[in-house]
Amino acid sequence: MREKHISMTIIYNKVKSLCGGGARQMLALLALLLAQSARAQVGEYRTDFAIGPSVGYTLSNVAFVPKVPQGMLGNMTFGLTARYTCEKYFKSVCAIVGEVNYAKIGWKENILDISDQPVALHTDPTQNLRYARHITYVQVPLLARLGWGRERNGLQFFIQVGPQLGIYVSDKADTNFDVRDPAFNPGNDSRYYSAEYQYADTRASHVVAQDSMAIENKFDYGIVFGGGLEYSHRRLGHFLIEGRYYYGLGNMYGATKSDYFARSNYGNLVVKFTYLFDVIRTRNPKIK
Repeated sequence: MREKHISMTIIYNKVKSLCGGGARQMLALLALLLAQSARAQVGEYRTDFAIGPSVGYTLSNVAFVPKVPQGMLGNMTFGLTARYTCEKYFKSVCAIVGEVNYAKIGWKENILDISDQPVALHTDPTQNLRYARHITYVQVPLLARLGWGRERNGLQFFIQVGPQLGIYVSDKADTNFDVRDPAFNPGNDSRYYSAEYQYADTRASHVVAQDSMAIENKFDYGIVFGGGLEYSHRRLGHFLIEGRYYYGLGNMYGATKSDYFARSNYGNLVVKFTYLFDVIRTRNPKIK
């Protein structure tokens, strides 16, 4: 046991030295879990493989710098989940989970005045300014999973953590004004507004560049962590409900000194429902 502990420490220190600190240490921990799964089994051996569909609801925003006042943008997500359970170590059930999800994320702006009231459209005061950007991605998370409880018949609590990659598909704006109309653009000089700009005295925030900018970086990446409950039935399969958070490490727009935004990364809250059925199941009558 002492030799195994020393070996795990050496692996972790090597991975940590390569990855650095902060959020990257989470990747180091995932790499450690993957490395240990690939080693000889030291717990109760498993070769369970399950697959199935998932559906969920995503609340998302974007951390812009300069700041853009926002609420959370809600959209549906759905996909396919595969899980390989490799070991039960003491009371922890260890597994690797891979997913392919089709998701719409983005941001929804709160266009308010200095009194935190909605700003009326200057051409139609019966309407308030409205802007949201719905961005479609194919997301591919790879998660290390630990569970505690029943595997075949009953409840299990689990946590998951790992990296997620996203590939841009398309985007669409939901707005009631023309973002390229000079009437909605304050201009490039923050000290003086353009003569055509209609909201100099009404809008609390005059950061509008994001409304007309195309998505620059079509590849997104970040960290996912979450937890949930699973109910298993020997004949019917596995029913899961999970809450997770995604923190984007990449920027949607360029972030160099010459770019407008210094930061534009995603943050997503997700509630998912998943059904898995067993394709391969370990033959062991002692598994409960």
